[in-house]
Amino acid sequence: MKARTAAMAATTAVLCLAAVACGPDGKTSGQDGGKAAGATAKPSGTPSSNPAASDSAAPPPTSTPTSSGKVLDKAGLAGIALTTGEVGNYVVTPLQGGEESGTERSENEDCRPLVSVINGAPQPAPAATVFRTVMDKSEEGKDDQTVVTEILTAHPKDAAQQLMRGVRDAVRACAGGFRTSSEDGPSTYSEVKRLPLPPAGQESIAYQVTGSVEGDKVPLVFQLVRTGSTVVTFYVADFVTGKTPQLPAELVAAQAAKLP
Repeated sequence: MKARTAAMAATTAVLCLAAVACGPDGKTSGQDGGKAAGATAKPSGTPSSNPAASDSAAPPPTSTPTSSGKVLDKAGLAGIALTTGEVGNYVVTPLQGGEESGTERSENEDCRPLVSVINGAPQPAPAATVFRTVMDKSEEGKDDQTVVTEILTAHPKDAAQQLMRGVRDAVRACAGGFRTSSEDGPSTYSEVKRLPLPPAGQESIAYQVTGSVEGDKVPLVFQLVRTGSTVVTFYVADFVTGKTPQLPAELVAAQAAKLP
């Protein structure tokens, strides 16, 4: 697989996340028509074969946080987003490339929730959204520098629960993969599977979507965490090794702890 540095991917990746779905049959179009996204990451090895381990709709009662239930506006979301210095050597910046969502459209109705997340626009539509990029400064200059994209969304009424339920159902329904279309042509995702990442918040789910870039398989890892009316989506991809990338648990835990 052609190596891509974290700096390159963070600048040129598009939501259709990480440029995986930005061209015909998974080939990148070279255009930054959507949102810049997180990119390469260190591989985590082989995930557990127990899919239920990551589907934490009901975390242990002792670890379930309380929630104010408040629906935050954009300023409120920005106020709870991670900042540089809160977690180890991680540097937090606004997401490069603006805040336009991707334009992928699922050919399978059941897979639309997954494509909405890939587009950087989780559904139901949020009342407010904030994007952040988190990079491990201690790995600066390395091809496998950890780069994580965060999407914080606030949802009215029960829409946050609906978002989580829709993604959970789609992960089950679309295990065999799905296809999308956009102005750049069709793209293919070959597999969807749940991952045994540590639970967080009041509800969370982690999963991998396997995409394609220039004929190479590229694993995209997502974890969605909900507390009350706020959902944070974490995203990381590995363009260097093709192995399942690692989503740093300390980042997820720190951000989840700030959800109202």
